Amino acid sequence: MGCLFVSDLHLSSARPEPLDRFLAFLRRPPRQLRTLYVLGDLFDQWLGDDDDSAPHPRVVAGLSGLSRNGTACFALRGNHDFLLGAGFEAATGCRLLPDPSVVHVSGTPVLLSHGDALCTDDVEYQQWRSYSRDQSNQRAFLDLSLETRSAQAAQLRRHADLRVQLKPQDIMDVSPSAVSEALRAHGVHHLVHGHTHRPAIHRTTLDGTPATRIVLGDWYAKETALWWDQDGYQLGSLEELGWGK
Repeated sequence: MGCLFVSDLHLSSARPEPLDRFLAFLRRPPRQLRTLYVLGDLFDQWLGDDDDSAPHPRVVAGLSGLSRNGTACFALRGNHDFLLGAGFEAATGCRLLPDPSVVHVSGTPVLLSHGDALCTDDVEYQQWRSYSRDQSNQRAFLDLSLETRSAQAAQLRRHADLRVQLKPQDIMDVSPSAVSEALRAHGVHHLVHGHTHRPAIHRTTLDGTPATRIVLGDWYAKETALWWDQDGYQLGSLEELGWGK
């Protein structure tokens, strides 16, 4: 029995292949799967728990089925679905965790994060992140009609896409100092995150002790995941992990 970690699926009707792969996985998970962790950006856009636009109902139903069949499901909010709330939890059986959170995987304490909070060199984004995570700002936004929220979100995305084109790639990656500070603050030596879409296993040292940062990939071309059980961990596609398609 083990745990599977995924991130940055960005599920939407505009990308039917990742959506179909994830729904198929939820219907036929590997028998050895005990816990599923989704580390943010499950959806490409989530405008509140009343956002029932496609493909949200299908994904919610799929997660609910997985939970009912005995797999523990946990999720972090990402920068595309930070408005996931209690309604999502109730409908899916998937528990939302604060970002960051420490969990124990096969006896090892592991720090989980979506990863965007670690991109501290991107000051402009961090300012937006602080504003958008403010609960009073979120309540004001959720008080708007879904149609108005959708229009505002489209405008914000157009602006964000333009700004990203002007930014150096390095400032949109995590800051090594932010990673070290997070590990040190939580007293752990393993970090798993997504957000950057740059899957890799980075091995370093923290205060003289070996430390590991595992970056999850997205699901655009293939379903990148991290499998972790009593024998260790492996990063790759579901097919590379031995589960096929």
